[in-house]
Amino acid sequence: MAFTFVLVHGHWHGSWAWSSLVPVLQERGHRVVTPQLPSDRPGHGAAANAQAVLEAIGSPDGQEIVLVGHSAGGLTIPMVAQHLPVLHMIFVAALLPVPGLSVSEDFEADAGAEVAGFTWTTRADGLLEMDHEVARHHFFHDCPAGPTDAALAQLRLQTPTTLEEKSPLDAWPHVTSDYVVCSRDRVLAPAWQQRIAEERLGVEPVTIASGHSPALACPEELADRLEELAVRRSERTPAA
Repeated sequence: MAFTFVLVHGHWHGSWAWSSLVPVLQERGHRVVTPQLPSDRPGHGAAANAQAVLEAIGSPDGQEIVLVGHSAGGLTIPMVAQHLPVLHMIFVAALLPVPGLSVSEDFEADAGAEVAGFTWTTRADGLLEMDHEVARHHFFHDCPAGPTDAALAQLRLQTPTTLEEKSPLDAWPHVTSDYVVCSRDRVLAPAWQQRIAEERLGVEPVTIASGHSPALACPEELADRLEELAVRRSERTPAA
């Protein structure tokens, strides 16, 4: 059973974040799309990110599309699902948008998400810059040295818009979802991930013994979980 996995990266990252996972999924017969979000451009928020994903997918042409949002990529994939027929959404150590609220407001109301020490610098132009040592400790602490060094070299600037804007999502899309908790995460607290999966998505999440970047730390295991969740959803979906 083959799927089109659309892999949506998070803050400070780019399409390169999936470089270890893409060949694993492709070798298993799946199509893989890795959009590059315009998240390093001032003022570009969730709507611009969703448009970039839609353009990368192109015409669905009967594909069984599975949207995968990692970290802040979770803010984008529900908006994509509002405009495109998709089979399923999978959130990996991800933020979940709350219609009408910003991420900052959401975190103020629920302080359990953030892990101590995960910080960034705001530049004079307003863009957010990630220190390499902070990134190494929080994003990539359990990843192999080679992929970690390559990732650090490609970190991008980040617009604060996706943190500060009220989510343009007006209602949650009518698409089923799953959540993958990373139990060694140093960016988003694993207990918070577990709770929001249960409270906001109404699902029991699956867990990977990984830090925040399972696509680099354990791509084979992440591919296993993505496939299992996609197959389970496909088998439960009535034929048209």
